[in-house]
Formats: sequence, structure tokens, C-alpha cells
Amino acid sequence: METMAATIERTTANTIAPSGETTRQKATRYVLAGIRIALGWTFLWAFLDKMFGLGHSTEAKNAWIEGGSPTKGFLAFGTAGPFKGFYTEIAGAAWADWLFMAGLAAIGVALILGIGMRIAAVAGGLLLVMMWTAVLPPENNPFMDDHLIYAAVLAVLALLGAGDTFGLGRAWKRLPIVQRFPWLI
Repeated sequence: METMAATIERTTANTIAPSGETTRQKATRYVLAGIRIALGWTFLWAFLDKMFGLGHSTEAKNAWIEGGSPTKGFLAFGTAGPFKGFYTEIAGAAWADWLFMAGLAAIGVALILGIGMRIAAVAGGLLLVMMWTAVLPPENNPFMDDHLIYAAVLAVLALLGAGDTFGLGRAWKRLPIVQRFPWLI
């Protein structure tokens, strides 16, 4: 029977550098972790800019905390294509603002921390596909744009467990609630 110290040592060694890992596998883990964090920052920055009007895409006077709507400007005036009517109808609705902002914040934090990768990938993918449908056809291509690429990258990150490297993914997976409900991984 293995001693507690041996179990902790083996677990720690496998957490830091999984046994039998090649240099290519290690590099892949690091690259995927970097992509995960960068994409998380993309979502979190959009939230922060819209919340506080940091001047990148949202002026201070239009910040959500100043009474501005994070969905009204783009959905009312920037949409095109077959779903334009749907998006202009929900532009500025309080429920749409809350869902959009909660989604941006939660997806961004989950990706940066490496937790809830499945949920973050599904929610982020859905949000990105909706953003893609808001501007059909895309400006520079008949159908493809960065929103679809980002959605695919989110799926890859979740499928490959990118939250485990430079993230809290391993600890998250050990939580009793996550073990009880694996879809929270």
C-alpha cells in the first residue's frame, strides 16, 4: 500500500509535469494555456470596457455604470443581414444587457482561471456565433470571420483540457460538485 507522502509526491509530480510527457506535448500545453488566457482576456476586456467606458470601444458617458446600454448601439445600428430585425428588437433590452454582460464576465473569468471550460466553451461559442449572425454576411469574406474561428478555438481548448496548465482546471475537477456533475468541467 502506498504511503500518503508517496501519493502526494506522485500527484504533485504529475500535476507539474505529467509522466512521460514529450517536449512537444509540454509546448502544446503551454501554447494552449496562452491561447486560453488571451481569449479569456478578450472576453473580460469587452466586459470591462462596456461596464466602465474605458474608451476603447465604449466612451465613459456610454458606460453601463453610467446608464448606457452595452447592447443598444451595436445591435440597433451595426447589424445587417437576415437576423437584423431580431437583433434590433432586443437592442437595449435590460435582459439582453444583463445576459450579455454576465456572459462576457463569466466566460472571461472562467477562461483566465481555467475552470468550467466546457460551460465557457459552449456559452462563449454560442455568444460568438450570435455575434457572427449579427453581421451576415461578414465584411471581408462570404461567410467566415473571426467569430467562427474563436468559437472553434474555444471548443478545442475545452476538449484538450487547456485549463489544467497555468490554470485551476485540475483543482476545479477535484471539487465534489464538479465530480458529481461532470458537465461543470
